[in-house]
Amino acid sequence: MTERQVFKLVKKHDGFEVREFAPCVLAEVTVEGSLSQASSQAFGSLFSYIAKGNVDAQKIAMTAPVTATSTGGAHSQAWVVSFVMPAHLEISNLPLPTNSSVKLRSVPAEECAVASFRGRADLEKWREKEAELRKMADKAGLKLSDEVRVSRFDPPFKPGLLHYNEIAIPIATGKR
Repeated sequence: MTERQVFKLVKKHDGFEVREFAPCVLAEVTVEGSLSQASSQAFGSLFSYIAKGNVDAQKIAMTAPVTATSTGGAHSQAWVVSFVMPAHLEISNLPLPTNSSVKLRSVPAEECAVASFRGRADLEKWREKEAELRKMADKAGLKLSDEVRVSRFDPPFKPGLLHYNEIAIPIATGKR
């Protein structure tokens, strides 16, 4: 079983959840291009990092999800694609990447509104699910940030209709 990012369920709403994600370390790559192109290009660099592409030639366990975040909203052509590092690792005990495009970053705990969906997580689905989640959160009285992440949990070779994904939007500080 692949390790998943650690979170605590804060509240279940109709159609979505509020989760508190534990602090973690991300290995991430910023890529220009379509979501599909960026995801493919970044995945290769990130996978290489965890498969001994680091200064210690250390193998790091694969975790889920793989996340994509637009650096300028869902209409941007710049993407940050991330792997969440295993929960027991901290930035201080992770080997440095040999590929300079791979960056390590510590992320503090945060609360997010999260909704799951099935199918391929393409840009059209991203926009649709973001709009739905923002509408549901607004109805629940939650103020969300501008950042949006799509989290993918399945390998690309799995049939698209069976893919499990989540859209996550951080809750604006002090607005729950």
